[in-house]
Amino acid sequence: MAVPGNEDATLDPHSAQSGDPIDNPGLPAHRPRPTDIDRAAEKRAERQVAGMFGLATLCALLFGVAYFTLDIGEDPDTFLGLGASNLALGLALGLALLLIGVGAVQWARKLMSDHEIVEMRHPVASSEEDRTATLAALRQGTDDSGIARRPLIRNSLLGAVAALGIPAVLPLRDLGPLPGTVLEETVWKPGMRVVNDVSGLAIKPAQIQVGQLVNAEPAVFFARDEEGEPLLEGPALQAAKVKAAVILVKIEPEQINALPARADWGVEGILCYSKICTHVGCPISLYEQQTRHVLCPCHQSTFDLADNAKVLFGPAARPLPQLPIGLDDQGYLVATSGFQEPVGPSFWERGDR
Repeated sequence: MAVPGNEDATLDPHSAQSGDPIDNPGLPAHRPRPTDIDRAAEKRAERQVAGMFGLATLCALLFGVAYFTLDIGEDPDTFLGLGASNLALGLALGLALLLIGVGAVQWARKLMSDHEIVEMRHPVASSEEDRTATLAALRQGTDDSGIARRPLIRNSLLGAVAALGIPAVLPLRDLGPLPGTVLEETVWKPGMRVVNDVSGLAIKPAQIQVGQLVNAEPAVFFARDEEGEPLLEGPALQAAKVKAAVILVKIEPEQINALPARADWGVEGILCYSKICTHVGCPISLYEQQTRHVLCPCHQSTFDLADNAKVLFGPAARPLPQLPIGLDDQGYLVATSGFQEPVGPSFWERGDR
């Protein structure tokens, strides 16, 4: 069988089937590189590669310096209209990776063995002879790379790779402390009024009809200070809303199957439950009046509001938390306490997950 580019060379078919290396695959004659014959060029290339690895180490260290010295804060420093912290962190990490990659390419091109070996396809199951040959080839590759006899390159590469641990570890600091009890608390307090989630108006029992569902929130979301500024706004308001939103539903009292401890948690058949599904936290408001069931639109978890919001169907594992409500001295609906259990999806710190 003729080899392209070298019509005089032939291959033994038995050798090709066994996967033995091809002695003459038709490649051009080998031409030595300057670093193969010039000792000075070899040492110069070695210093260049080690220098790139050293610069990569420096860039990784600069990542750590920028991380601690360039504080983003509320008024971030800018450079050419870009956040100085993000720009410095990105450049430092990008240059470190780039220099390691370029150094590795230069090492392979100028200092590693450039002799090519062509091998035919062979069966998946290797013979013992093939395994021995493979291990020998790996050892040969290690020798050809020169990593054992080039401590400058080896040590600078190890230093650069180790320094990359700085960009990998430091951002973990931004994860902050564990949430503690924050996930178990809401802004609901005893005496806080239940208000309409759109108008912010307080609600009296007479305003809710049997079979009606009302989306509601705590009055603090609409409260203002003496200067007329909202008490809660921005991210703080949004974070509070995702846990404190509730639904009010009015059911005939004789149809309510309340737990003994919750006998006084409603007012004239009006019950208040968290609006947040206990599966993955989707908002719930699809209410079926005849069955008194509420459905989560995301994954179809179904809860029976007349029976302590227990789960009837779907992936939710817990009932909707119920908020105890009563009346204030003006006859408006108020919370008599906060939620007695965490609101929303389960999380690993919960004991009842």
